[in-house]
Amino acid sequence: MPSLIDLLRGRLATLLPSELRAEELVKLLLPHRHSMLLTQRRATLIVNRVRLLAFLFAVLTPIWGLVDLVVFPYPLWLSLVTFRLLACAAFACLLLLHRPNGSLYGAYRAVACLFAIPTLFYIASHTLLGGYQLTELSAVAAAGYAFLPLLLMAGLAIFPLTLLENAVLASALLLAQAVAAYLSWATLDWPSFAAVFWLALLIAGVTALASLSQLAFMIVLVRQAIRDPLTGTFARASGQEILQLQWDTSRRHDTGLAVALLDLDHFKAINHRFGHEAGDAVLREFGRHLLATLRSTDSVLRWGGEAFVIIMPDTDMDQARLVLDRMVRRGLGVRPDGTPLTASIGLAERCRDFTESSAELMALADRRMHLAKASGRNRLCTGGEDGTALAEPPSHA
Repeated sequence: MPSLIDLLRGRLATLLPSELRAEELVKLLLPHRHSMLLTQRRATLIVNRVRLLAFLFAVLTPIWGLVDLVVFPYPLWLSLVTFRLLACAAFACLLLLHRPNGSLYGAYRAVACLFAIPTLFYIASHTLLGGYQLTELSAVAAAGYAFLPLLLMAGLAIFPLTLLENAVLASALLLAQAVAAYLSWATLDWPSFAAVFWLALLIAGVTALASLSQLAFMIVLVRQAIRDPLTGTFARASGQEILQLQWDTSRRHDTGLAVALLDLDHFKAINHRFGHEAGDAVLREFGRHLLATLRSTDSVLRWGGEAFVIIMPDTDMDQARLVLDRMVRRGLGVRPDGTPLTASIGLAERCRDFTESSAELMALADRRMHLAKASGRNRLCTGGEDGTALAEPPSHA
Protein backbone atom coordinates (compact mmCIF):
# COMPACT_ATOMS: atom_id res chain seq x y z
CA MET A 1 0.00 0.00 0.00
CA PRO A 2 1.50 3.37 -0.99
CA SER A 3 2.56 5.66 1.83
CA LEU A 4 1.22 9.17 2.36
CA ILE A 5 4.51 10.63 1.08
CA ASP A 6 4.24 8.58 -2.12
CA LEU A 7 0.67 9.75 -2.61
CA LEU A 8 1.68 13.38 -2.10
CA ARG A 9 4.64 12.99 -4.47
CA GLY A 10 2.39 11.45 -7.10
CA ARG A 11 -0.20 14.19 -6.71
CA LEU A 12 2.48 16.88 -6.96
CA ALA A 13 3.87 15.25 -10.11
CA THR A 14 0.50 15.69 -11.83
CA LEU A 15 0.76 19.48 -11.27
CA LEU A 16 4.23 19.71 -12.83
CA PRO A 17 5.33 19.41 -16.46
CA SER A 18 5.83 15.79 -17.52
CA GLU A 19 9.24 16.68 -18.98
CA LEU A 20 10.59 17.44 -15.49
CA ARG A 21 13.06 14.72 -14.50
CA ALA A 22 13.00 13.03 -11.12
CA GLU A 23 16.48 14.31 -10.26
CA GLU A 24 15.28 17.86 -10.96
CA LEU A 25 12.63 17.80 -8.21
CA VAL A 26 15.22 18.92 -5.65
CA LYS A 27 15.61 22.14 -7.68
CA LEU A 28 12.06 23.01 -6.68
CA LEU A 29 13.05 22.96 -3.03
CA LEU A 30 16.43 24.72 -2.79
CA PRO A 31 17.94 27.46 -4.98
CA HIS A 32 21.58 26.45 -4.52
CA ARG A 33 21.01 23.30 -6.62
CA HIS A 34 20.35 25.39 -9.73
CA SER A 35 22.81 25.68 -12.59
CA MET A 36 24.53 28.98 -13.31
CA LEU A 37 22.39 29.69 -16.39
CA LEU A 38 19.13 28.78 -14.66
CA THR A 39 20.06 31.05 -11.76
CA GLN A 40 20.90 33.90 -14.13
CA ARG A 41 17.68 33.59 -16.11
CA ARG A 42 15.55 33.23 -12.99
CA ALA A 43 17.19 36.23 -11.35
CA THR A 44 16.60 38.33 -14.47
CA LEU A 45 12.94 37.28 -14.65
CA ILE A 46 12.38 38.01 -10.96
CA VAL A 47 13.86 41.52 -11.19
CA ASN A 48 11.86 42.31 -14.33
CA ARG A 49 8.64 41.26 -12.61
CA VAL A 50 9.58 43.24 -9.52
CA ARG A 51 9.97 46.32 -11.70
CA LEU A 52 6.62 45.63 -13.37
CA LEU A 53 4.84 45.42 -10.01
CA ALA A 54 6.73 48.48 -8.77
CA PHE A 55 5.42 50.42 -11.76
CA LEU A 56 1.83 49.30 -11.13
CA PHE A 57 2.04 50.13 -7.42
CA ALA A 58 3.65 53.49 -8.13
CA VAL A 59 0.71 54.38 -10.37
CA LEU A 60 -2.16 52.88 -8.36
CA THR A 61 -1.07 53.68 -4.79
CA PRO A 62 -1.57 57.48 -4.96
CA ILE A 63 -4.83 57.13 -6.91
CA TRP A 64 -6.47 55.42 -3.93
CA GLY A 65 -5.60 58.53 -1.93
CA LEU A 66 -8.65 60.17 -3.52
CA VAL A 67 -10.81 57.65 -1.66
CA ASP A 68 -9.03 58.51 1.60
CA LEU A 69 -9.74 62.18 0.96
CA VAL A 70 -13.47 61.51 0.54
CA VAL A 71 -14.21 59.02 3.33
CA PHE A 72 -11.75 59.87 6.14
CA PRO A 73 -11.76 62.99 8.34
CA TYR A 74 -8.93 65.46 8.58
CA PRO A 75 -6.12 64.95 9.68
CA LEU A 76 -6.46 61.15 9.16
CA TRP A 77 -6.75 61.41 5.38
CA LEU A 78 -3.72 63.72 5.26
CA SER A 79 -1.59 61.20 7.15
CA LEU A 80 -2.74 58.35 4.91
CA VAL A 81 -2.10 60.34 1.74
CA THR A 82 1.37 61.20 3.06
CA PHE A 83 2.09 57.51 3.62
CA ARG A 84 0.86 56.77 0.10
CA LEU A 85 3.07 59.41 -1.48
CA LEU A 86 6.09 58.09 0.40
CA ALA A 87 5.27 54.57 -0.76
CA CYS A 88 4.84 55.83 -4.32
CA ALA A 89 8.26 57.49 -4.21
CA ALA A 90 9.80 54.29 -2.87
CA PHE A 91 8.22 52.24 -5.67
CA ALA A 92 9.52 54.75 -8.22
CA CYS A 93 13.05 54.44 -6.81
CA LEU A 94 12.78 50.65 -6.96
CA LEU A 95 11.70 50.86 -10.59
CA LEU A 96 14.49 53.24 -11.58
CA LEU A 97 17.39 51.90 -9.53
CA HIS A 98 17.04 48.14 -9.89
CA ARG A 99 18.21 46.59 -13.15
CA PRO A 100 18.56 42.86 -13.85
CA ASN A 101 22.20 41.74 -13.76
CA GLY A 102 21.76 37.99 -13.45
CA SER A 103 22.62 37.99 -9.73
CA LEU A 104 20.30 36.00 -7.50
CA TYR A 105 21.21 38.13 -4.50
CA GLY A 106 20.29 41.21 -6.52
CA ALA A 107 16.94 39.59 -7.25
CA TYR A 108 16.47 38.85 -3.53
CA ARG A 109 17.14 42.50 -2.70
CA ALA A 110 14.63 43.64 -5.30
CA VAL A 111 11.91 41.29 -3.99
CA ALA A 112 12.67 42.30 -0.39
CA CYS A 113 12.31 45.98 -1.27
CA LEU A 114 9.13 45.35 -3.25
CA PHE A 115 7.40 43.66 -0.32
CA ALA A 116 8.95 45.82 2.41
CA ILE A 117 7.41 49.01 1.01
CA PRO A 118 3.72 47.97 1.17
CA THR A 119 4.36 46.00 4.38
CA LEU A 120 5.63 49.10 6.16
CA PHE A 121 2.71 51.06 4.68
CA TYR A 122 0.31 48.41 6.00
CA ILE A 123 1.78 48.50 9.52
CA ALA A 124 1.77 52.30 9.63
CA SER A 125 -1.76 52.69 8.22
CA HIS A 126 -3.17 49.85 10.36
CA THR A 127 -1.75 51.43 13.50
CA LEU A 128 -3.01 54.87 12.49
CA LEU A 129 -6.53 53.68 11.68
CA GLY A 130 -6.75 51.84 15.00
CA GLY A 131 -6.62 55.16 16.88
CA TYR A 132 -9.77 56.62 15.27
CA GLN A 133 -13.46 56.04 15.75
CA LEU A 134 -14.72 55.59 12.20
CA THR A 135 -18.18 56.03 10.73
CA GLU A 136 -19.90 53.33 8.69
CA LEU A 137 -18.50 54.47 5.34
CA SER A 138 -15.00 55.13 6.62
CA ALA A 139 -15.01 51.79 8.48
CA VAL A 140 -15.75 50.00 5.21
CA ALA A 141 -12.87 51.81 3.53
CA ALA A 142 -10.58 51.03 6.47
CA ALA A 143 -11.46 47.34 6.15
CA GLY A 144 -9.87 47.42 2.71
CA TYR A 145 -6.52 48.17 4.34
CA ALA A 146 -6.77 44.91 6.28
CA PHE A 147 -6.70 42.96 3.03
CA LEU A 148 -3.38 44.42 1.88
CA PRO A 149 -1.40 41.44 3.31
CA LEU A 150 -3.59 39.13 1.24
CA LEU A 151 -2.76 41.09 -1.90
CA LEU A 152 0.94 40.88 -1.09
CA MET A 153 0.72 37.15 -0.40
CA ALA A 154 -1.07 36.56 -3.70
CA GLY A 155 1.63 38.60 -5.45
CA LEU A 156 4.18 35.87 -4.68
CA ALA A 157 2.52 33.74 -7.37
CA ILE A 158 4.03 35.92 -10.10
CA PHE A 159 7.59 34.80 -9.25
CA PRO A 160 9.29 31.44 -10.06
CA LEU A 161 10.42 30.67 -6.51
CA THR A 162 11.63 27.56 -4.75
CA LEU A 163 9.74 26.17 -1.77
CA LEU A 164 12.35 27.57 0.62
CA GLU A 165 12.16 31.06 -0.90
CA ASN A 166 8.36 30.94 -0.77
CA ALA A 167 8.40 29.90 2.86
CA VAL A 168 10.76 32.72 3.84
CA LEU A 169 8.78 35.44 2.05
CA ALA A 170 5.39 34.14 3.20
CA SER A 171 6.64 33.93 6.80
CA ALA A 172 7.88 37.52 6.62
CA LEU A 173 4.46 38.72 5.42
CA LEU A 174 2.65 36.74 8.12
CA LEU A 175 5.02 38.12 10.72
CA ALA A 176 4.31 41.68 9.53
CA GLN A 177 0.60 40.99 9.87
CA ALA A 178 1.16 39.76 13.44
CA VAL A 179 3.26 42.83 14.26
CA ALA A 180 0.49 45.11 13.01
CA ALA A 181 -1.99 43.25 15.23
CA TYR A 182 0.29 43.60 18.25
CA LEU A 183 0.68 47.36 17.73
CA SER A 184 -3.11 47.79 17.76
CA TRP A 185 -3.74 45.23 20.50
CA ALA A 186 -6.22 47.31 22.47
CA THR A 187 -8.57 47.99 19.57
CA LEU A 188 -7.99 44.82 17.54
CA ASP A 189 -11.05 42.98 16.22
CA TRP A 190 -9.78 39.47 16.94
CA PRO A 191 -12.39 37.48 14.95
CA SER A 192 -11.72 39.55 11.83
CA PHE A 193 -7.96 39.34 12.33
CA ALA A 194 -8.08 35.56 12.77
CA ALA A 195 -10.18 35.17 9.63
CA VAL A 196 -7.82 37.30 7.56
CA PHE A 197 -4.76 35.53 8.99
CA TRP A 198 -6.21 32.11 8.17
CA LEU A 199 -7.05 33.28 4.66
CA ALA A 200 -3.48 34.52 4.28
CA LEU A 201 -2.21 31.03 5.18
CA LEU A 202 -4.45 29.46 2.55
CA ILE A 203 -3.32 31.96 -0.09
CA ALA A 204 0.30 31.25 0.86
CA GLY A 205 -0.24 27.58 0.05
CA VAL A 206 -1.85 28.34 -3.30
CA THR A 207 0.83 30.85 -4.31
CA ALA A 208 3.54 28.35 -3.34
CA LEU A 209 2.05 25.83 -5.77
CA ALA A 210 1.82 28.51 -8.47
CA SER A 211 5.44 29.57 -7.95
CA LEU A 212 6.70 25.98 -7.97
CA SER A 213 4.76 25.28 -11.16
CA GLN A 214 6.33 28.32 -12.82
CA LEU A 215 9.78 27.24 -11.66
CA ALA A 216 9.24 23.68 -12.91
CA PHE A 217 8.33 24.89 -16.41
CA MET A 218 11.32 27.23 -16.33
CA ILE A 219 13.68 24.38 -15.38
CA VAL A 220 12.42 22.30 -18.29
CA LEU A 221 12.56 25.15 -20.82
CA VAL A 222 16.04 26.27 -19.75
CA ARG A 223 17.36 22.69 -19.89
CA GLN A 224 15.93 22.18 -23.36
CA ALA A 225 17.31 25.53 -24.53
CA ILE A 226 20.83 25.25 -23.13
CA ARG A 227 21.63 21.56 -23.64
CA ASP A 228 22.80 19.84 -26.79
CA PRO A 229 20.16 17.11 -27.31
CA LEU A 230 22.65 14.57 -28.68
CA THR A 231 25.47 14.70 -26.11
CA GLY A 232 23.82 16.22 -23.05
CA THR A 233 26.54 18.88 -22.84
CA PHE A 234 25.83 22.59 -23.01
CA ALA A 235 24.97 23.99 -26.43
CA ARG A 236 27.25 26.59 -27.99
CA ALA A 237 25.04 29.61 -27.31
CA SER A 238 24.59 28.77 -23.63
CA GLY A 239 28.27 27.83 -23.39
CA GLN A 240 29.26 31.29 -24.56
CA GLU A 241 27.12 32.75 -21.76
CA ILE A 242 28.84 30.49 -19.24
CA LEU A 243 32.26 31.48 -20.54
CA GLN A 244 31.44 35.17 -20.24
CA LEU A 245 30.05 34.73 -16.72
CA GLN A 246 33.15 32.79 -15.66
CA TRP A 247 35.37 35.39 -17.34
CA ASP A 248 33.68 38.21 -15.42
CA THR A 249 34.04 36.28 -12.15
CA SER A 250 37.69 35.51 -12.89
CA ARG A 251 38.47 39.16 -13.64
CA ARG A 252 36.60 40.36 -10.57
CA HIS A 253 38.43 38.01 -8.18
CA ASP A 254 41.69 37.82 -10.16
CA THR A 255 41.59 34.03 -10.38
CA GLY A 256 42.60 31.60 -13.08
CA LEU A 257 40.32 30.54 -15.93
CA ALA A 258 41.37 27.81 -18.35
CA VAL A 259 39.63 26.89 -21.60
CA ALA A 260 40.35 23.73 -23.59
CA LEU A 261 39.09 23.17 -27.13
CA LEU A 262 38.96 19.49 -28.14
CA ASP A 263 38.45 18.33 -31.71
CA LEU A 264 38.06 14.59 -32.30
CA ASP A 265 40.66 13.23 -34.71
CA HIS A 266 39.54 11.83 -38.07
CA PHE A 267 35.89 11.97 -37.04
CA LYS A 268 34.59 12.51 -40.55
CA ALA A 269 36.06 9.15 -41.49
CA ILE A 270 33.70 7.53 -38.95
CA ASN A 271 30.67 9.03 -40.72
CA HIS A 272 32.01 8.01 -44.14
CA ARG A 273 32.88 4.42 -43.18
CA PHE A 274 30.22 3.53 -40.63
CA GLY A 275 27.41 6.05 -41.17
CA HIS A 276 26.08 9.02 -39.26
CA GLU A 277 24.29 6.88 -36.67
CA ALA A 278 27.60 5.38 -35.66
CA GLY A 279 29.10 8.86 -35.56
CA ASP A 280 26.27 10.07 -33.32
CA ALA A 281 26.84 7.10 -31.00
CA VAL A 282 30.54 8.06 -30.70
CA LEU A 283 29.61 11.66 -29.90
CA ARG A 284 27.07 10.57 -27.27
CA GLU A 285 29.62 8.31 -25.60
CA PHE A 286 32.29 11.01 -25.72
CA GLY A 287 29.90 13.55 -24.17
CA ARG A 288 29.03 11.10 -21.37
CA HIS A 289 32.73 10.47 -20.81
CA LEU A 290 33.49 14.18 -20.43
CA LEU A 291 30.59 14.78 -18.06
CA ALA A 292 31.55 11.78 -15.94
CA THR A 293 35.29 12.36 -15.65
CA LEU A 294 35.64 16.13 -15.29
CA ARG A 295 35.25 18.08 -12.06
CA SER A 296 31.84 19.27 -10.92
CA THR A 297 32.97 22.89 -11.27
CA ASP A 298 33.93 22.45 -14.95
CA SER A 299 31.50 23.12 -17.78
CA VAL A 300 31.42 21.08 -21.00
CA LEU A 301 29.84 22.38 -24.18
CA ARG A 302 29.56 21.18 -27.73
CA TRP A 303 31.16 23.87 -29.83
CA GLY A 304 29.99 22.39 -33.11
CA GLY A 305 30.29 19.10 -34.98
CA GLU A 306 33.00 17.05 -33.28
CA ALA A 307 34.48 20.04 -31.38
CA PHE A 308 33.95 20.40 -27.62
CA VAL A 309 34.99 23.06 -25.11
CA ILE A 310 35.85 22.56 -21.43
CA ILE A 311 35.66 25.65 -19.20
CA MET A 312 37.67 25.29 -16.00
CA PRO A 313 37.17 28.13 -13.46
CA ASP A 314 39.69 28.81 -10.67
CA THR A 315 42.25 26.80 -12.64
CA ASP A 316 45.72 27.81 -13.80
CA MET A 317 47.61 26.29 -16.74
CA ASP A 318 49.35 23.57 -14.72
CA GLN A 319 46.15 22.49 -13.00
CA ALA A 320 44.32 22.43 -16.33
CA ARG A 321 47.00 20.18 -17.83
CA LEU A 322 46.62 17.76 -14.94
CA VAL A 323 42.84 17.66 -15.48
CA LEU A 324 43.25 16.97 -19.21
CA ASP A 325 46.03 14.42 -18.66
CA ARG A 326 43.81 12.51 -16.23
CA MET A 327 40.92 12.64 -18.70
CA VAL A 328 43.06 11.31 -21.56
CA ARG A 329 44.60 8.55 -19.42
CA ARG A 330 41.12 7.24 -18.70
CA GLY A 331 40.44 7.10 -22.43
CA LEU A 332 38.15 9.17 -24.59
CA GLY A 333 36.17 6.23 -25.95
CA VAL A 334 36.49 3.92 -28.90
CA ARG A 335 35.75 4.21 -32.59
CA PRO A 336 33.32 1.78 -34.25
CA ASP A 337 36.27 -0.36 -35.40
CA GLY A 338 37.51 -0.74 -31.81
CA THR A 339 40.49 1.61 -32.05
CA PRO A 340 40.90 4.31 -29.35
CA LEU A 341 39.24 7.67 -29.91
CA THR A 342 41.71 10.54 -29.79
CA ALA A 343 41.47 14.32 -29.86
CA SER A 344 43.61 17.34 -30.65
CA ILE A 345 43.46 19.79 -27.76
CA GLY A 346 44.23 23.48 -27.55
CA LEU A 347 44.54 24.94 -24.05
CA ALA A 348 44.60 28.62 -23.02
CA GLU A 349 44.51 30.29 -19.59
CA ARG A 350 43.52 33.86 -18.80
CA CYS A 351 46.35 34.86 -16.46
CA ARG A 352 49.30 33.13 -18.12
CA ASP A 353 48.29 34.12 -21.63
CA PHE A 354 47.36 37.71 -20.69
CA THR A 355 44.14 37.63 -22.70
CA GLU A 356 41.87 40.68 -22.58
CA SER A 357 38.48 39.11 -23.26
CA SER A 358 36.69 35.80 -23.24
CA ALA A 359 36.58 35.88 -27.05
CA GLU A 360 40.36 36.31 -27.19
CA LEU A 361 40.82 33.42 -24.76
CA MET A 362 38.60 31.21 -26.89
CA ALA A 363 40.36 32.24 -30.10
CA LEU A 364 43.75 31.37 -28.58
CA ALA A 365 42.53 27.90 -27.58
CA ASP A 366 41.20 27.46 -31.13
CA ARG A 367 44.56 28.40 -32.70
CA ARG A 368 46.40 25.98 -30.46
CA MET A 369 43.94 23.20 -31.27
CA HIS A 370 44.62 23.68 -34.98
CA LEU A 371 48.37 23.65 -34.27
CA ALA A 372 47.93 20.37 -32.37
CA LYS A 373 46.22 18.92 -35.44
CA ALA A 374 48.93 20.23 -37.77
CA SER A 375 51.58 18.74 -35.50
CA GLY A 376 50.28 15.19 -35.81
CA ARG A 377 46.96 15.04 -33.90
CA ASN A 378 46.38 13.32 -30.54
CA ARG A 379 48.27 16.18 -28.93
CA LEU A 380 47.83 18.90 -26.35
CA CYS A 381 49.06 22.36 -27.33
CA THR A 382 49.59 24.95 -24.59
CA GLY A 383 51.97 27.47 -26.23
CA GLY A 384 55.61 28.18 -25.45
CA GLU A 385 57.11 30.73 -23.08
CA ASP A 386 58.46 32.70 -26.01
CA GLY A 387 54.96 33.14 -27.39
CA THR A 388 55.30 30.51 -30.14
CA ALA A 389 52.91 27.60 -30.14
CA LEU A 390 54.26 24.31 -28.78
CA ALA A 391 52.55 21.02 -29.51
CA GLU A 392 53.07 18.13 -27.11
CA PRO A 393 51.51 14.67 -26.90
CA PRO A 394 49.21 14.21 -23.91
CA SER A 395 50.56 12.25 -20.97
CA HIS A 396 49.78 8.55 -20.78
CA ALA A 397 50.25 6.49 -17.68
